[in-house]
Amino acid sequence: MSLRSGFATFAGRSSYWFLHTFLHGGSSLPGKITLKLDPNILKSLGANYDVIVITGTNGKTLTTALTVSVLGQKYPSILTNPTGSNMEQGIVTTFLNAKRPKTGRPIAVLEVDEANVIKVTKYIQPKAFVFTNIFRDQMDRYGEIYTTYQKILDGVALAPNATIIANGDSPIFNSKELPNPIQYYGFDDQPDGDFKAKPNTDGVLCPVCEHILHYHSLTYSNQGKYFCPNCGFHRPELTYRLTKLGEQTPTSSTFDLDGHSYTIGVGGTYNIYNALAAYAVGRFLEVSPDQISQAFTANERVFGRQEVIDVDGKQVTIILVKNPVGLDQVLHMIGTDTHQFSLVGLLNANYADGIDTSWIWDGDFEQLADLDIPTVITGGERYKDITFRLKVAGIPDSRHIVEPDLEKVVEQIKQVPTERVYVLATYTAMLQMRKILAAKGYIKEGLGV
Repeated sequence: MSLRSGFATFAGRSSYWFLHTFLHGGSSLPGKITLKLDPNILKSLGANYDVIVITGTNGKTLTTALTVSVLGQKYPSILTNPTGSNMEQGIVTTFLNAKRPKTGRPIAVLEVDEANVIKVTKYIQPKAFVFTNIFRDQMDRYGEIYTTYQKILDGVALAPNATIIANGDSPIFNSKELPNPIQYYGFDDQPDGDFKAKPNTDGVLCPVCEHILHYHSLTYSNQGKYFCPNCGFHRPELTYRLTKLGEQTPTSSTFDLDGHSYTIGVGGTYNIYNALAAYAVGRFLEVSPDQISQAFTANERVFGRQEVIDVDGKQVTIILVKNPVGLDQVLHMIGTDTHQFSLVGLLNANYADGIDTSWIWDGDFEQLADLDIPTVITGGERYKDITFRLKVAGIPDSRHIVEPDLEKVVEQIKQVPTERVYVLATYTAMLQMRKILAAKGYIKEGLGV
């Protein structure tokens, strides 16, 4: 390590200690300070790690947490960024906080923002990349899905020997020839039929001939066992597969992977994909099926991802929403709850959320009108947008409370007639809500900056 890198590392670690000790924060600011002093610091900090990069639109944080839990069954030292601070400064902070083992080569499992993959691979050669999915998300930052994928591939191009572990049910991940070794995971639990995705679904044109893709089976959005009836393009052979889908509730999912039965403590088909990705990484690194089962059973809910908080007897589940595909999956998941619940929608439009809120009009909020929801609360910095959207979706004024102030939202939650409350929040609204709940003593602490 050079003198410059050593000084930058010292400054970053000192700032982390101060922020973490006195302000209960420090997920990205120490990294910003360190990068300002040495823009190439990742080359020093990331040396001698076996790095797994997890990227994609939805599911990065839970996939990362599950992967860490799975690999922890076999490997004693794993570094990760559990707060979801997945841009360059957050990744630098993660390495600053690392405690290197005295022996052995540690593993770093890193959630990485799609546009920041190249900022990692410029300095670090990963052992593997995990591709979760690509959907329309933060159009102001990424553009269309093909632009987003290219941002990822620009980073992958700097690491041609790294193994790619990709969602084989997503056609985009089979759309370009790559020099990397590739393994695919996906769902293989249904007999073959012939289906088409919904007309407004993104990414359903064949990348070879631009004919509309058909599906032998569909899970959601554009994901499934796809094929092109015109040119023969089709889903690649799967290395790891879901072979049976069992019971699904808002708080659990059971399924078989390669013939082995598993349960995770979160609901939603989209989260089974996350578990399948973690399973694939585990098998790639020779973790046994039994060890993976133990990891899934032991794994706790992840920050902001179906996190349940007791607020004066109300069981409040906070779920991050940020794009139409993810939103629809969350709405479908909470709709399976056999208990009556209230709903809170919090919408912000900061840079980390995406400044364009038009995506809420592509989400199927209309399905809420068919559910017996006694109270709906809308708030956040863009409360007018989410309030109007739910009004158009059919939520009656008599059940709808509008409250921009999140402190008052917490008080309103205490008054709803149901024990269960689902809070669907964009990223910065989730952070703000957790900070308020931490200040009121409902959780240990909020997430720092």
